[in-house]
Amino acid sequence: MNDSIAPLSPAAGAGRAPAGAPQGPSERRVSPVVVPIRSLGPEHRERIARHLLALGPHDRYLRFGYAASDEHVRRYTDSLQFDRDDIFGIYNRKLDLIAMAHLAFSINPELTSCAEFGVSVSSHARGRGYGARLFERAAMHARNEGVQLLFIHALSENTAMLKIARNAGAKVERDGSESEAFLRLPAATLDSRMTALVQEQLGLTDYRLKAQAKQFWDLLATVQEVRQGVRDARAKSGR
Repeated sequence: MNDSIAPLSPAAGAGRAPAGAPQGPSERRVSPVVVPIRSLGPEHRERIARHLLALGPHDRYLRFGYAASDEHVRRYTDSLQFDRDDIFGIYNRKLDLIAMAHLAFSINPELTSCAEFGVSVSSHARGRGYGARLFERAAMHARNEGVQLLFIHALSENTAMLKIARNAGAKVERDGSESEAFLRLPAATLDSRMTALVQEQLGLTDYRLKAQAKQFWDLLATVQEVRQGVRDARAKSGR
């Protein structure tokens, strides 16, 4: 599956709550596939920018809903409010950010129970279900934060993102080239809160282990480079 890109409108949650939004299942089935996902903070801003800048023109179009230039991507990244919204990411072994999700909470005081979801997955990392896993994680976090309605604004051609929404039980309404998906979230429970804590700890532990492994291999590569330099110098001197 092409875990394509769902756009995140600049004024997330600022619109009106949709009438007749569907009731989602009281408990969604959690995928048995474990994908370590960690919360991202301001210190990850540059990695987020690199991830988005690496997207091709069509992927950027699907992600933002328009042909986003490098300047637009930078502006979006610089405007991320980590103290208000929640950003989640998946890193590979090289600590490259290969998938990220933006859970934007409503800024309208009358719609504080609404949030919007947007996701992007690097082209080489698609087909692994990362988009769906990020959606599950964001939905779990949203319900624990008291969000009752989670919605996605996507281009109608973004079939992969709309499929993720439908599989989660969301109702999708199409309006020409754009579609809206709405998912009613159940109230938080002790189980949902404990699950979120375990998921966050798993993501942090996975990131630390990858960071330590990367440091080790980087150091080993440096040592090998120095050794090779010494060998080359000896060979030139005839020793």
